[in-house]
Amino acid sequence: MTGYRLTSGGLIDRSHAVRFSFDGASLAGHAGDTLASALLANDRLLVGRSFKYHRPRGIVTAGPSEPNALVTVGSGARRDPNTRATVAELYDGLVATSQNRWPSLARDIGAVNDLMSRFLSAGFYYKTFMWPAAFWEKVYEPLIRRAAGLGRTKLPRDPDGYEKSWAHCDLLVVGSGPAGLAAALVAARAGLRVILAEQDFVFGGALLGETTRLNGEAPFLFARHAVDELHNSPNVTLLPRTTVFGWYDDNVFGALERVQKHGAAIDAARPVERLWRIVAKHAILATGAEERPLVFGGNDRPGVLMADAARIYANRFGVAVGKSVAVFTNGSSGYRTAADLSAQGIEIAALIDTRTNAPDAAPEGVRLIRGASVVDTKGRQRVRAVVSDRGGFEELIACDAVAMSGGWSPVIHLACQRGGKPVWSEALQAFLAPDAGPGLITAGAAAGRYRLSECFEDGARKASAIAEALGRPAAAFTPPVVGEEVDPSFTALWHVPGAKSKAFVDFQNDVHTGDLGLAVREGFGHVEHAKRYTTSGMATDQGKLGNINAVGILAGMRGVSPAEVGTTTFRPFYTPVSFGALAGTSAGEHAMPVRRSPLHGWAARNGAVFIDAGLWYRPAWFPRAGETAWRESVDREVRTVRESAGLCDVSTLGKIEVFGPDAAEFLNRLYCNPMFRLPVGKARYGLMLREDGMVFDDGTVSRLGEEHFLITTTTAMASGVLAHMEFAAQALWPELRVRFLSVSDQWAQMSIAGPKARTILQALVEDDISSAAFPFLAAREVRLKGNLRARLFRISFSGELAYELAVPAGYGEAVADALMRAGAPHGICAYGVETLNVLRIEKGHVTHAELDGRVTPDDAGLGRMLAGGKPDFIGKRLSTRFGLTAADRAQLVGLRALEADKDIRAGAHLLKDGAKPSTLNDQGWVSSACFSPTVGGPIALAFLKSGRERYGEKIVVWDQLRGVETMAEVCDPVFVDPGNAKLMA
Repeated sequence: MTGYRLTSGGLIDRSHAVRFSFDGASLAGHAGDTLASALLANDRLLVGRSFKYHRPRGIVTAGPSEPNALVTVGSGARRDPNTRATVAELYDGLVATSQNRWPSLARDIGAVNDLMSRFLSAGFYYKTFMWPAAFWEKVYEPLIRRAAGLGRTKLPRDPDGYEKSWAHCDLLVVGSGPAGLAAALVAARAGLRVILAEQDFVFGGALLGETTRLNGEAPFLFARHAVDELHNSPNVTLLPRTTVFGWYDDNVFGALERVQKHGAAIDAARPVERLWRIVAKHAILATGAEERPLVFGGNDRPGVLMADAARIYANRFGVAVGKSVAVFTNGSSGYRTAADLSAQGIEIAALIDTRTNAPDAAPEGVRLIRGASVVDTKGRQRVRAVVSDRGGFEELIACDAVAMSGGWSPVIHLACQRGGKPVWSEALQAFLAPDAGPGLITAGAAAGRYRLSECFEDGARKASAIAEALGRPAAAFTPPVVGEEVDPSFTALWHVPGAKSKAFVDFQNDVHTGDLGLAVREGFGHVEHAKRYTTSGMATDQGKLGNINAVGILAGMRGVSPAEVGTTTFRPFYTPVSFGALAGTSAGEHAMPVRRSPLHGWAARNGAVFIDAGLWYRPAWFPRAGETAWRESVDREVRTVRESAGLCDVSTLGKIEVFGPDAAEFLNRLYCNPMFRLPVGKARYGLMLREDGMVFDDGTVSRLGEEHFLITTTTAMASGVLAHMEFAAQALWPELRVRFLSVSDQWAQMSIAGPKARTILQALVEDDISSAAFPFLAAREVRLKGNLRARLFRISFSGELAYELAVPAGYGEAVADALMRAGAPHGICAYGVETLNVLRIEKGHVTHAELDGRVTPDDAGLGRMLAGGKPDFIGKRLSTRFGLTAADRAQLVGLRALEADKDIRAGAHLLKDGAKPSTLNDQGWVSSACFSPTVGGPIALAFLKSGRERYGEKIVVWDQLRGVETMAEVCDPVFVDPGNAKLMA
């Protein structure tokens, strides 16, 4: 193949030269080129290497289905791997690099795989790398990981911005070829709100590479006039460089717009890509049809490409794909390609037609070989000749390019993304879109109507029907007069028999006919099994080019129709979408909303160090002058709470109010412990289970009135518990009269803990909160000085005398400031979540570090809370399974370090003293750990097999990740005040 720029023709701007580089070589193209057309014009035919065998690969198509020409565009932090050269718009300064080769594209050491191909057949990875076992981790896995993948991602932070937008329309038209333009014009003239999305940077679709005259003028002029009219219509939105990649529920479509991917200079004020979510009342899929490759020996050699692509490069880009082109076809498309190339002065070495009685006539002066096939190609990094076979007579035909045409397949991916299966058409020998309802219909070539006149008529007719369905009168549209129509017929040929070398079905993944045969022989003949066994139709192109041939070949091998074989499942995305576009503006510190407590300002004024804690930005500790390490601050805060008092922000707890005559019954079923007879003005610790008997969440339930409850959840599970309650109310017990809502953001809540907590709090509360008047687990409304109504709960997470005070969110900071002033004479301090964690570990209280989804109530030492006498509660039945009550289950215990100079860390494993580290010898794990100023050393909460029977045992805490191994003593998980004298004071 010897590519070169034609002296005239094409839609490029020859007055505007564009400089770019490929693998370090400086090259030139023109405005209007794609990277692929510019590479061909510079005779750069070798553009990549195949994935498995590292065979030389050249450009095959002129659109988004390209399997070979995957390159990395850009440099530094703006590197985009796996960019299809066939759709990458050429711009001045573009830097492109080939992929999947080392040390260079021409001399790739990975090509040794091709020599070893007999040992690398389909499924080899399921049968190899089994022996010796020790080699897996040290040899096999590192080699496989190094070889895996196409392209290399960038490591530096992406400097560019991305955006998400919503759009609404009456009609979304996907594709701007003849059917799409006709549909858009009719709908726009009828007054519908229209969005026209085109993946190319120029509207026109197939008309840009067509030569048949429309109304006596070039087809691209018709497209230009149509786009001008649409551009001037206020009810039309044009989205060039936009790929509609997904069809979702409620007729919402996902689309990716490449806003600044076509220039080196990036405007920081604009996104480089925009993700559109388009809500359309109706949509027309006018995505055209994809030409199929022919499966013959040596069909992967650089210089072998689609016949339609050869036409497009000549007619649209003014590029000859070779000086002498052999055309291999099973239908009329090959004749059209031969005619167009010949008209451009390109020599046609031969026109080889598999049919014997085709009605088509070859262009004047072109040699036509009927009833023949190509069985091999010659050359290495570019094609030099083809071997044709007619009735057993082989002939070597010199050429430098091969244009192949194997028929047409409508592009129907979007129409099948919501579960519909393509429907096989015997007449067209192709799969058509299923009936997806009125929300999405196909038109033109996508509907199997390949002639230009049919495309215009079909697009206009279907848009008129949509306009009438929406109550708009049909608009006038006169289809253009089409010059010479081309017969779209072909005779299906799934593969050429008698191939002299590998005949590839999937170019990107090196899947050839022999691989599919092996899959059928080994029991993987189902299309989905064959895909995974051979990797046909996987990776970046998802089989856009080769899947239909794979289906036809499997059908032949199994002796059934392609209809019975079917296709693999179509899913979004149609083409790859960057993670940046999916994230939009939600990146870095904006990855999720910054959620601040009502007491955030109070914490900041008191010098808090903040951390991200789940969805919240919470104070971790409050350093004071002279404290240089976080541990110093935390240890001081712990001692202060134990000896005097501390104030902690607990506003982030989930808070849900429950109302209704059946509220008590609802909560009694929701929690595993009794709630039905909870007295008004009292609180109770509550435990929720999943249906499988595992702990779901814990918290408190307070009865504020006969039909009014307030429940608290853990911070992490606030939304999960609310969803759980919604499901229970709507699906499990819809007969219960109960209503609930989240009030987490409505209340500022603070914990006042420590021996002097009551004295400090009483200075602000008008009501009597003495131990007699307000005992442990009391919960009721109180009045603060200044006549502010608040809610007070006598509950403790620290093991100390403690209260939780809730006030309307807007008063939170003022109340917290007042408490700090009242507590100043008593030595009160503010404390954060790190101190809260130490306090609760010392007291043996659990969080989701312990309640991780694998834990039963008994595992956590809360088995007494299971109210077996209740008629029912969520999780009751499955909580009694033998496996959940076995004596050797891991149970919550405490650990005291026996070596003061060694820490215990969460995540460490537990082993018997002297046992070798192994899964078999694993005795449990550490769930939470800290240094305890109260105990005077490292302590931890852990889960240990039969743990409650092993108090006093010495055990090894093994932490391979951090390289620490220490001895610890198993003990009761309650380290401080096991008799609860402090919190009852």
